[in-house]
Amino acid sequence: MNTKLFINNVWINSSDQQTFERKHPVSGEVMTECANSTVMDALKAAQAAQEAFQTWKTVGPSERRRLLLRVAEVMESKTPEFIEVMAKEVGASALWAGFNVQMSANVFREAASLATQIQGETIPTDKSDTLSMTLRQPVGPILSIVPWNGTAVLAARAIAYPLVCGNTVVFKGSEFSPATHALITQCVQEAGLPAGVLNYLNSSPDRSPEIADALISAKEIRRINFTGSTRVGSIIAQKAALHLKRCLLELGGKSPLIVLDDADIDAAVKAAVFGSFLFQGQICMSTERLVVDEKIADEFVAKFAEKTKRLSAGDPCVTGDCIIGPMVSPNSGERINGLFKDAIDKGATVACGGMAQGAVMPATILDHVKSNMRIYDEETFGPITVVIRCNGEAEAIRIANDSAYGLSSGVFGRDINRALRVGMSIEYGSVHINGSTVQNEAQAPYGGTKNTGYGRFDGRAVIDEFTELKWLTIEPFEQQYPF
Repeated sequence: MNTKLFINNVWINSSDQQTFERKHPVSGEVMTECANSTVMDALKAAQAAQEAFQTWKTVGPSERRRLLLRVAEVMESKTPEFIEVMAKEVGASALWAGFNVQMSANVFREAASLATQIQGETIPTDKSDTLSMTLRQPVGPILSIVPWNGTAVLAARAIAYPLVCGNTVVFKGSEFSPATHALITQCVQEAGLPAGVLNYLNSSPDRSPEIADALISAKEIRRINFTGSTRVGSIIAQKAALHLKRCLLELGGKSPLIVLDDADIDAAVKAAVFGSFLFQGQICMSTERLVVDEKIADEFVAKFAEKTKRLSAGDPCVTGDCIIGPMVSPNSGERINGLFKDAIDKGATVACGGMAQGAVMPATILDHVKSNMRIYDEETFGPITVVIRCNGEAEAIRIANDSAYGLSSGVFGRDINRALRVGMSIEYGSVHINGSTVQNEAQAPYGGTKNTGYGRFDGRAVIDEFTELKWLTIEPFEQQYPF
């Protein structure tokens, strides 16, 4: 697969004609050759976005809605192509790739529905014969930097919501999924959006920092949204602060699923398997910690391990569809093995699975994990989860909150009032009672607390993220001033 950059509605090579390669994480075969952006290309994209903004901001809500609905239709029509490309680039199963396309189409439809909901309000005023009101207006070009894991849906939300608010977008894709992100851009192009409204860049890891610096500091870029690691998000936030530019950051996670002593164990096991191992656990809201009451822990772990062992494994490009595919990089396996060994050395036990071989790792559960182990609160981002045994409701809450992160969470218990009390007590952006930590609906606000970042994607919350609030008054010509 070969991909280019997309600037001002034209697919182009990089200005220095350089490319980079995305290789299969197991075979090493080149999957995609992509144009490698330069700073010059990045600034050209920002300028194109600024020029397009002058007219896009005046486009009426009905037309914006029509175009975004068309993007959703185009994306769904390309579902087989997305499944093929995502399998090659990021080892995605057909299930995960199909979810991504479905959720992405829903994002564009939800964004379209917001076109007429971008509203201000009238404000009471003490000035006679005066009308006081607020308006929501577009910000300008938005820099959207997205990762490889929710390959389609995370890109969709970073594109659709700024656009419906009247902004233009410079879309910086991931070096791990350049063809997938180019395909999303192609969907927007085929839907008929005007030139310069969406511009797509990608680059090799060695070039990405200087490109991000150039775009963050570019006068055309007014706001930034970033989904990725807490380490990189912190750097972006600091750089944006130097230019007084607002950010929306969705960063790391270590999502807990609390299983209380009155939980339906079979139901909790189903949610734990799905939340822990969908897309090899490489989802920001993956269930990375099972906080299980010790009264039921033995039964829960036995059933959890038994169900996990039955998950199909392989490479979607070779064996066809499977649940556990390869991780995005051999480096993931090396990093996780370090966490695995540290936990075993300090007393954790293996309920099922084992260590990684490069990018390949079986679905793995570590039991009896304690707070002195690195895996207790370091993000794994792989097909491994841990069981932390607790004694009662209060300790379950304490363990769940004993984390630097605060993205998604779940609580299982038959006593709904009790489960709700626990859910209200844990410090996460989303809590699901008797449900998986892995959930997303375009109409519901999504984001986290603490080191997970700030701001919210999805739902009406995005209107604040991607518009400016203006106070406007209409006053009589003749009025009295104190001097």
